Amino acid sequence: MAVTTAEAGPSVWPFVRLKLRMLVNGWRGRPARTALFVAGVVLAGFFAVAGYAIFAIPGVVGDERAASLLLQLGGSMLVFGWLIFPLLFFGVDESLDPSRFALLPLSRRTLIMGLFAAALTGLPALSTLAATAGMVSTVADLGGAAAAFVQFVGIVGGVLICVAVSRAVTSAFATGLRSRRSRDLAVVLFAVVAALLGPLQLALLAGAERADWPAFAAIADVLGWTPLGAPWSLGLDVVAGRLWAVPLKLLIIVVTLVGLLRWWSATLERAMLGAASNGSSRATGNAGSPTGLLLGRRLPRSRFGALVARETRYWWRETRRRASLITFSVAGLFLPVSISLSGGAAGPMAVFVGALAAVALANQFGYEGNAYAANVAAGVPGRVEVHSRAAAHAVFVLPLLLLVALVVGVVSGRPERIAGDLGLLLATYGAGLGLVLPVSVRGAYSLPESTSPFALSSGGGLAKGFLTLGVMLGTLVATVPLQILAWVLGSVWLWIGLPVGAAFGCAAYLIGSQVAGDWLDKRAPEVLVAVTAGR
Repeated sequence: MAVTTAEAGPSVWPFVRLKLRMLVNGWRGRPARTALFVAGVVLAGFFAVAGYAIFAIPGVVGDERAASLLLQLGGSMLVFGWLIFPLLFFGVDESLDPSRFALLPLSRRTLIMGLFAAALTGLPALSTLAATAGMVSTVADLGGAAAAFVQFVGIVGGVLICVAVSRAVTSAFATGLRSRRSRDLAVVLFAVVAALLGPLQLALLAGAERADWPAFAAIADVLGWTPLGAPWSLGLDVVAGRLWAVPLKLLIIVVTLVGLLRWWSATLERAMLGAASNGSSRATGNAGSPTGLLLGRRLPRSRFGALVARETRYWWRETRRRASLITFSVAGLFLPVSISLSGGAAGPMAVFVGALAAVALANQFGYEGNAYAANVAAGVPGRVEVHSRAAAHAVFVLPLLLLVALVVGVVSGRPERIAGDLGLLLATYGAGLGLVLPVSVRGAYSLPESTSPFALSSGGGLAKGFLTLGVMLGTLVATVPLQILAWVLGSVWLWIGLPVGAAFGCAAYLIGSQVAGDWLDKRAPEVLVAVTAGR
């Protein structure tokens, strides 16, 4: 029967019903996950209302030029956001793990269409559709019902492209990161994607400073003929009388969507077969963590030393952890550098970079899943557990923070600020750890049994997003006194910034790690249950 159904054509509704049922079942006996989902609904509703209002403004004022500028640029930024944010921050929901369908008699077309339909039922896609409905309102005010209908077709196509590009790109990067041989290529691709943030930010800042609106309009018109902006400009072409442009842009949308789905299909098949994760047994047996081997010769022969050596090896070899280090490296370098090149102060960006470094430990127990039972059975003290994990993470992060301070100081032409900026980075990293370590004990959640470094269980993406936002805001508040001190002292901060920032970060870390360790001693079984998949 299953083969007949697959041959008759793709049926997406079983996938949608399965995802919704898994979502509902995940709430049973989990009030924390239910609360996170309710909060996600509120946040998605706020985004939808705010986006609708912004995109509807040109129609209310009757400004066709502003509509062309806002709709095409804003829509392009939406697509770009769907491309970059799953890679750098939130990941994608893989409640329906593709590998679980490998043994079923399903064609690739059925599987791709079903997973695609399931992805469209998530809160991000629905809130994006509601937000872009403001474009329909604007076009209706400017061109009537016919133009509004064409624009509605456009925003539907735009949302389809947004979801397809997020799934295709994350699937492609996940496949590359699973392969140790293609790890270097994945790093380069990450750098290329994240490097687009800098030029785009510089262009926007330069245009805003000069108020060169004709230049912005020219950029918007060019984007309108690309997959980024074509879906959002269909109704505007009807308003302007360019009916010949509508079928051409529809062709761009269809070709882009088909290409993205075919790309996703190719990488998804490799993920299901596990081709990328397989390698020669000799290479796997001999491959190791250079950092872990180096530390293994110098660490004390104690429980703490053994745990640090183990954790450094995990950070080097486990796909999700390695992806976290890669994304932090790229974002931590390119964002401050782009701010410095635009003439802005890189100091405030240090808060973001330091907090982003600590966010990787927000769900540190979730990486291991039920394997954490070995630590619980061995009776590892909570503070030893927390300190060893933080130390292993710092082995990779602290050199990156030093590199960020050096690069920003050289690029900005102010090498005298390297020490002060490094002190601020250390302070924010320590404050971020002080906040995120207790959260990792209280807010632990399970990750799907998938080899994709971007895979998140249903509700996991929302949980990770809230943890990220909470750490960012908390770190900003905690380091406000230090930022004020750096601003007041001025040149004096260049001399005392490094020791003061390091002391501040160490104090914040010690407070947070002590709280986290005490909580872990009392809640280790609960943490194990929370991070065990399927519970």
